[in-house]
Amino acid sequence: MIADNNNANKLKMKYWYETLAVAQRILIELGRRRRSLIFWAIFPISILIINALILAERAQLTTAKAFEVAAPASLVGAALFFSCLGGSVATVVAEREQHTLKRLFISPLSGTSYFLGIFLAHSFIGIGQVILVYTIASFLGAQFQGSLLLGCAIILLSIVSYVGVGFILGTQFARRTEDVNSLVAAFGVPLLILGGAFLPTSLFPKSLLELAQYNPIYHMNEALMGVWADGKGLADIAEHLGFLCIFAVLMIVAGWLSYRRMLRVERRL
Repeated sequence: MIADNNNANKLKMKYWYETLAVAQRILIELGRRRRSLIFWAIFPISILIINALILAERAQLTTAKAFEVAAPASLVGAALFFSCLGGSVATVVAEREQHTLKRLFISPLSGTSYFLGIFLAHSFIGIGQVILVYTIASFLGAQFQGSLLLGCAIILLSIVSYVGVGFILGTQFARRTEDVNSLVAAFGVPLLILGGAFLPTSLFPKSLLELAQYNPIYHMNEALMGVWADGKGLADIAEHLGFLCIFAVLMIVAGWLSYRRMLRVERRL
């Protein structure tokens, strides 16, 4: 029994160290391509400022309140979407083109660690964008009313969902780097608009609101805005949070299965 426990602990530590090594390698490569990181910083800041200025003018809100309302949509609807979903798609495609997966087959690195490493790397990028967006919003007067823990849970579920979808798209539909932009645009832009990332959902007609109920970005946006802009509690956003929990679990499972299928295909090539 003791020997079995020791072996299980060693296996867990092996997965942990390998996962950290993969995540570190991806982040180092992104760090060398500084333009990508700079653009991922500029984009959410630009969306945040534009959304806040529009809200302040059209909804007659104070600057502070406008940034409170604009921050959730700018974060989950724009920043995390392109960094976690688009970034994971791009990473999977690039690794395939660079034949990293071929080298994986002859190395002691496990496929589980590789999958978790990519997930962890893009989670770090997403967390960095969260800090950036809310630091700027706070500097401009925004005060966030709700539970910090609940808000962080919504952001984590959003990151998990986006990375899972990114693995599905990257492993099943994208074959070359050129496919990434068209794929993300075709799937993502309509969902972003329908989710309230660029237009407040209060402007939507009833038919679009009914359709938005099936859009995870809508639930991310509504849940985070409810908590951090309106001070709502768990009971008030239970429907949105429940949808996100189920969606996140489904996407991780589907992303993992898609990844395993890609490995089988690559092994035969």
